[in-house]
Amino acid sequence: MKDILNLKMHTVVLFIAVIAELIGVQKINIGIGAILLLPLFYAFVIGMILNPNVTSFASKILKKTDVKKASPVIIIAVLPFMAKFGTLIGPAMGKIVEAGPALILQELGNLGTMLIAMPIAILVFKMGRETIGATFSIGREPNIAIISDKYGLDSEEGIGAMGVYVVGTLFGTMVFATLASFLGSAGFFSPQALAMACGVGSGSMTAACSGALAEVFPAMQDDIFAYAGASNLLTNATGLYIGLFIALPLAEKIYTKLSVEK
Repeated sequence: MKDILNLKMHTVVLFIAVIAELIGVQKINIGIGAILLLPLFYAFVIGMILNPNVTSFASKILKKTDVKKASPVIIIAVLPFMAKFGTLIGPAMGKIVEAGPALILQELGNLGTMLIAMPIAILVFKMGRETIGATFSIGREPNIAIISDKYGLDSEEGIGAMGVYVVGTLFGTMVFATLASFLGSAGFFSPQALAMACGVGSGSMTAACSGALAEVFPAMQDDIFAYAGASNLLTNATGLYIGLFIALPLAEKIYTKLSVEK
């Protein structure tokens, strides 16, 4: 409780939030689409600048211990947004059911992370068994738990998984928000499909992605949040089993085959 009530931490967060909101939503047209820069993006950049682990001068404002104490609060901060998802899923249940098996089968799409990234990691970057932990999933908490239980976080696989987890935490929200706004404005995919793609199992990534989509399709805001929320819920419910029984064994087999060839 003492860590949560850290006055310095909350003051800095409030400062970042005010500056980000004052900048507002900025739109950058890039031909076939547009990128929407949301307040969340500015908050991310300012937060990095004020992180003593990233910039040395930030240590005059915050200590590394303050940053460490702030990490668990992220989950608490995202909970109200996830609760809002829950209130929207019920009224939109009819539309969600109409989506058919897409919401359930989309979890298999996460295997693309491994099928695309693993060959590049092994054959191009000559990585070792870190590749298994780094590419069998997008590296969120349930996936870290699988690697920790099977290999241990101090193993090569654990190092790979934690590397992806840290990078995803630092840059995931920014990448998801940017991709969502670009793909949404480009018209390559339907808003519903993009909303489903937002629910990858990370609350902050889902919030950033669906928030950017809602800016592109304001008339469909409730539907977007409902699809994203349902997708995120199903990912958390099924992702652990997909990762444990399908993705990880497949990653082991692909790694063994490609390691022989490199």
